[in-house]
Amino acid sequence: MSESGESNAVEEDLGASPTRISSPELRFEALRALTWTLVVGLVALAVYLSQSLLVIFGAMVFAAMIDGGVRLLGRVLTIGRGWRITLVLGAAVAFLAWLTVFAGNQISREAAEFPLIVQEQAVRLLDWMREQGFEIRLENVQGMASQAISGFGTVTRALGGLMGGLTTLLMIAIIGIYVVIEPRLYERGVAWMLPQRRRAEFHDTVNRMGFTMRRLMFGRLVGMVFEGVFTYLMLVAYGLVTGDYIPMAALLAIITGLLAFVPNIGALISGALMVLVGFSGSTEMGLYTVFVYFTVQNIDGYLVVPFIARKTVDLAPALVLAMQLVMGILFGVLGLFLADPLLTMIKVALEQRARANQQEQDAAAAAQQAETDPA
Repeated sequence: MSESGESNAVEEDLGASPTRISSPELRFEALRALTWTLVVGLVALAVYLSQSLLVIFGAMVFAAMIDGGVRLLGRVLTIGRGWRITLVLGAAVAFLAWLTVFAGNQISREAAEFPLIVQEQAVRLLDWMREQGFEIRLENVQGMASQAISGFGTVTRALGGLMGGLTTLLMIAIIGIYVVIEPRLYERGVAWMLPQRRRAEFHDTVNRMGFTMRRLMFGRLVGMVFEGVFTYLMLVAYGLVTGDYIPMAALLAIITGLLAFVPNIGALISGALMVLVGFSGSTEMGLYTVFVYFTVQNIDGYLVVPFIARKTVDLAPALVLAMQLVMGILFGVLGLFLADPLLTMIKVALEQRARANQQEQDAAAAAQQAETDPA
């Protein structure tokens, strides 16, 4: 008897071992249990690492913004990619330095006065509503506000304490810069971990995601600049015409520009703050801020953004708002800012998967048709 025959005989005598299940039914059930265990474990791991994963996704969004600027600059400057990355980052740093040095003093003074004005206007609004017959107590509103603030504070502390916000932004910038320097390196690394038959589909999906993200971020940046600059010009114009300047015009313009990154919710928040500050001056000033808000939002919503980011992504407004609410509750301000890009990337991935499935079905149908057709 050969050695292989002896080993098979010994294995048959021993029967099933802890690492081998002889029954096919038990092997199938064990494999299914292992699969579900791995799925549950991966979900639990994703929940545990959700903050870090969100920071990584934020870095991808930042890298897409830088990459979009680099590609746009490459159309007019025939220099290396490294030099273009340096120019884009240098321009961003220069803008932040200008904002800090030249506008920092004025904005810091306005920011110190801003909460007091908003509080005073909120009290006046509550008083007016009580005069109209609404039963609203200031203590209840303050309690709800304090609970909301404490809830956001919990999320912020989870990101690293008092300096967590700045640390998170710094990590997003650093990871994003590394990715934008050599994006193909990381793309190939992820593709290497996938089955070989899925790598072409992965590269196609990543390219589509990158294209969509760049156009989406370009439209957002243009909208932010437009809303910030146009809001400031219109607020200052009121003072030049009437001689009664609207307070905190620069701060309101910056807040409006930043919140323009967040669709739906950002416009409502910036508009409410602008109107509250406007009515702190006079009724005419408040009505003018209402006019400014609707003018800016209509021009940006119906002319600027559709013209730039047309056909980039088609998302239902209710779906975007729901995603923003969920991400805002789970992850605070960072989640609110990244909700729309995350939803866009999920939609692109699902569309690419559906397209790949359709191509596979068409190929299988064509092959079956070729087999049934006579030669």
